Amino acid sequence: MNKVKRSVYDLLRGSFLTDASSFKNWRIIIFVVALLLFMISSAHNADRKVIKIAELNKKQRELRAEYVDTGTILMRMKMESNIRQKVKLRGIQPSQTSPQKIRIIRKKN
Repeated sequence: MNKVKRSVYDLLRGSFLTDASSFKNWRIIIFVVALLLFMISSAHNADRKVIKIAELNKKQRELRAEYVDTGTILMRMKMESNIRQKVKLRGIQPSQTSPQKIRIIRKKN
Protein backbone atom coordinates (compact mmCIF):
# COMPACT_ATOMS: atom_id res chain seq x y z
CA MET A 1 0.00 0.00 0.00
CA ASN A 2 2.91 2.27 0.74
CA LYS A 3 4.19 1.83 -2.82
CA VAL A 4 0.78 2.85 -4.29
CA LYS A 5 0.67 5.94 -2.06
CA ARG A 6 4.16 6.87 -3.11
CA SER A 7 3.40 6.53 -6.86
CA VAL A 8 0.18 8.58 -6.53
CA TYR A 9 2.07 11.23 -4.58
CA ASP A 10 4.82 11.32 -7.24
CA LEU A 11 2.20 11.64 -9.98
CA LEU A 12 0.44 14.53 -8.23
CA ARG A 13 3.71 16.25 -7.49
CA GLY A 14 4.71 15.99 -11.15
CA SER A 15 7.99 14.22 -10.61
CA PHE A 16 7.53 12.29 -13.87
CA LEU A 17 8.25 15.60 -15.63
CA THR A 18 11.32 16.56 -13.64
CA ASP A 19 13.18 13.24 -13.32
CA ALA A 20 16.27 12.36 -15.31
CA SER A 21 14.22 10.19 -17.66
CA SER A 22 11.56 12.84 -18.17
CA PHE A 23 12.67 13.64 -21.75
CA LYS A 24 10.69 10.63 -23.04
CA ASN A 25 7.63 11.83 -21.16
CA TRP A 26 7.95 15.35 -22.53
CA ARG A 27 8.18 14.05 -26.10
CA ILE A 28 4.98 12.05 -25.67
CA ILE A 29 3.18 14.97 -24.02
CA ILE A 30 4.22 17.38 -26.79
CA PHE A 31 3.14 14.84 -29.42
CA VAL A 32 -0.27 14.38 -27.77
CA VAL A 33 -0.74 18.16 -27.47
CA ALA A 34 0.15 18.60 -31.16
CA LEU A 35 -2.38 15.92 -32.11
CA LEU A 36 -5.05 17.60 -29.98
CA LEU A 37 -4.38 20.99 -31.60
CA PHE A 38 -4.58 19.41 -35.05
CA MET A 39 -7.86 17.70 -34.14
CA ILE A 40 -9.36 20.95 -32.83
CA SER A 41 -8.36 22.89 -35.94
CA SER A 42 -9.79 20.15 -38.18
CA ALA A 43 -13.08 20.27 -36.29
CA HIS A 44 -13.25 24.07 -36.67
CA ASN A 45 -12.54 23.81 -40.40
CA ALA A 46 -15.27 21.18 -40.78
CA ASP A 47 -17.75 23.39 -38.92
CA ARG A 48 -16.84 26.35 -41.10
CA LYS A 49 -17.42 24.28 -44.25
CA VAL A 50 -20.79 23.03 -42.98
CA ILE A 51 -21.90 26.62 -42.34
CA LYS A 52 -20.70 27.68 -45.81
CA ILE A 53 -22.60 24.78 -47.42
CA ALA A 54 -25.78 25.74 -45.56
CA GLU A 55 -25.45 29.35 -46.74
CA LEU A 56 -24.87 28.26 -50.34
CA ASN A 57 -27.89 25.92 -50.22
CA LYS A 58 -30.05 28.78 -48.95
CA LYS A 59 -28.81 31.06 -51.73
CA GLN A 60 -29.43 28.31 -54.29
CA ARG A 61 -33.05 27.92 -53.12
CA GLU A 62 -33.56 31.69 -53.36
CA LEU A 63 -32.09 31.84 -56.87
CA ARG A 64 -34.20 28.87 -57.98
CA ALA A 65 -37.36 30.58 -56.67
CA GLU A 66 -36.39 33.79 -58.49
CA TYR A 67 -35.80 31.79 -61.69
CA VAL A 68 -39.23 30.18 -61.45
CA ASP A 69 -40.89 33.54 -60.78
CA THR A 70 -39.12 35.14 -63.74
CA GLY A 71 -40.13 32.22 -65.97
CA THR A 72 -43.76 32.62 -64.89
CA ILE A 73 -43.70 36.34 -65.63
CA LEU A 74 -42.17 35.65 -69.05
CA MET A 75 -44.83 33.07 -69.87
CA ARG A 76 -47.57 35.56 -68.97
CA MET A 77 -45.93 38.21 -71.16
CA LYS A 78 -45.79 35.80 -74.12
CA MET A 79 -49.48 34.87 -73.93
CA GLU A 80 -51.42 35.79 -77.06
CA SER A 81 -54.11 37.64 -75.11
CA ASN A 82 -51.51 39.82 -73.43
CA ILE A 83 -49.81 40.60 -76.73
CA ARG A 84 -53.18 41.44 -78.36
CA GLN A 85 -53.92 43.95 -75.57
CA LYS A 86 -50.56 45.68 -75.92
CA VAL A 87 -50.78 45.80 -79.71
CA LYS A 88 -54.37 47.07 -79.57
CA LEU A 89 -53.16 50.09 -77.59
CA ARG A 90 -50.89 50.96 -80.53
CA GLY A 91 -53.77 50.70 -82.99
CA ILE A 92 -52.81 47.40 -84.63
CA GLN A 93 -55.53 44.78 -85.08
CA PRO A 94 -55.38 41.16 -86.20
CA SER A 95 -55.65 40.53 -89.92
CA GLN A 96 -59.09 39.66 -91.31
CA THR A 97 -57.69 37.41 -94.06
CA SER A 98 -55.86 34.22 -93.35
CA PRO A 99 -52.23 33.90 -94.38
CA GLN A 100 -51.35 32.19 -97.67
CA LYS A 101 -48.73 29.53 -97.99
CA ILE A 102 -45.95 30.30 -100.47
CA ARG A 103 -44.49 27.36 -102.35
CA ILE A 104 -41.33 27.49 -104.35
CA ILE A 105 -41.12 24.89 -107.08
CA ARG A 106 -37.69 24.23 -108.49
CA LYS A 107 -37.31 22.78 -111.93
CA LYS A 108 -34.85 19.98 -112.37
CA ASN A 109 -32.20 20.65 -115.03
